[in-house]
Amino acid sequence: MTRTAIVTGASSGIGVAVSKKLVELGYNVMMAARRVDRLEELAKELGDKAAYRATDVTNPDDLKALVEATDAAFGQTDILVNNAGIMPLSPMSGRRTEDWDNMIDVNLRGVLHGIDAVLPQMAERQDGHIVNVSSVAGLAVTPISAVYSATKFGVRAISDGLRQEMTGRNVRVTVVTPGGVNTELADSITDKNLRTALEAHLTFDFLEPENIADAVAYALEQPASVCIGEIVIRPTGQA
Repeated sequence: MTRTAIVTGASSGIGVAVSKKLVELGYNVMMAARRVDRLEELAKELGDKAAYRATDVTNPDDLKALVEATDAAFGQTDILVNNAGIMPLSPMSGRRTEDWDNMIDVNLRGVLHGIDAVLPQMAERQDGHIVNVSSVAGLAVTPISAVYSATKFGVRAISDGLRQEMTGRNVRVTVVTPGGVNTELADSITDKNLRTALEAHLTFDFLEPENIADAVAYALEQPASVCIGEIVIRPTGQA
């Protein structure tokens, strides 16, 4: 039976690459994001094995409706790739509290809402795979990443706690932890001076979204008896 994956944050970057990779491997893919025009264009490119739904991951009802739409289109939801995220870095002394709230809502609550929407059916069937996208910022903090790092540390904690909880129930959980990737993520930095300085400082060659898609596919393609708990993938030039 063809397996079906939901991919959040599918309108750009890693989400686009994961969606393309999974369709290439024969999966059905339900793509979710807020920018419907991009989803529509991608769905046309990918054909009958892809569908899309406008989704705001900060709204738990949107995630539940997304799973219902996926089940209606493809039969059931076998995989969730929790990829949606934002990264408005800033020093805490900048007091950009709206950015803090947005990161917590998207990066942390969004992951929880996705898990809550898919876990009941996966646990009942004793079959499923949840992939959460974290960041190397969830391994080490910098002076400008405190809140962002907190959300990504949280994603890793949630992932491993859920993995342990699902041990023996055949629901696998993987956290993919990328370093610098060539995506639109930096566009969410609202402190323009900091963004300029950061771009000047990061002189190594970034990963491409396809590198992360390959890592996701590697975890998903393992036999049911194998759970890849975490994959850390950095550019060779990134410390």
